[in-house]
Amino acid sequence: MQKKNLTAVTEFFILGFQDSQGFRISLFCLFLVVYCGTICGNLLIITLVSTSKNLHTPMYFFISQLSISDILVITDIVPYLLHVLMNNGGSISLIECITQLYFLGASESSECFLLAMMSYDRYVAICNPLRYSSIMTSGYCVILSITCWLFGFSFIFIYIIHTAKLNFCGANIIDHLFCDFVPLLELACSDVFIIHLEMYLLSILIVFVPSTIIVLSYTYIVLAVIKIPSSTSRQKAFSTCSSHLMVVSLYYWTMFSVYIVPAKGRSLTMSKILSLLYTVFTPLVNPIIYSLRNRDIRKAVHKTHAKLMIWCIFNRTISIINKID
Repeated sequence: MQKKNLTAVTEFFILGFQDSQGFRISLFCLFLVVYCGTICGNLLIITLVSTSKNLHTPMYFFISQLSISDILVITDIVPYLLHVLMNNGGSISLIECITQLYFLGASESSECFLLAMMSYDRYVAICNPLRYSSIMTSGYCVILSITCWLFGFSFIFIYIIHTAKLNFCGANIIDHLFCDFVPLLELACSDVFIIHLEMYLLSILIVFVPSTIIVLSYTYIVLAVIKIPSSTSRQKAFSTCSSHLMVVSLYYWTMFSVYIVPAKGRSLTMSKILSLLYTVFTPLVNPIIYSLRNRDIRKAVHKTHAKLMIWCIFNRTISIINKID
């Protein structure tokens, strides 16, 4: 009888950071700069990979796909987060909350599979160099990429359908920065056992299977590199994997910290900070890592910058000549 008298919740209130206005304005400025920097950095990589012939390789193709995923993640989170910071909290409907949750989960899941495919690409390049061009063809890379995106969006859709069918009643306050899995389930007045079971089963497919592929790939890579007699060749082989290893380590460390490690004893503020690491700051760091540690991308940036300078000088010269005439 008591459950029947409870009003069904169709709107939630995201608390965000409940602090002074000055602190929230500082965070607003920080996240706005991070958002703009992330969009520009990832769009730059996508543009360079699309236009530079020396970047038309499987490794850079997957890097561009990773940049698309990073753009989707940060665009799904930051614009609404800025609204929450400016208004000291913000309302969001159930449909909008589920939508935000879906695109976050789908983008993150796709990124897990993309990172696994990138490790497979490095495995083929180092362990089977003579067959690399015949195995990692452009058509095969496109198929692998489409498969990653389909897996990511399809697996999360199964979870989202059951989450959307839950009944929410009573409290409608989410003490978080956005609609995330755990805070949302805590407000459900329906039985969430099946949802938690689905979450653990999907985590095996989305997190542990790709991470297993990554570990196995780099195990074979290390074994193959150790057999190389030349120290210069060994360093060159490892350098081609260093950027990817840094991105994988950062991504999975933050992911496991939020969803795998037990949250008992962890403060809400710490949970919010950890969630920001993989939704806001990781998409910013990824293009920086690939730009700073990759010689081909740096060369492409310099060539593009030189072309822009020549184009600007040419246009300026034409305008001066027209004025003289």
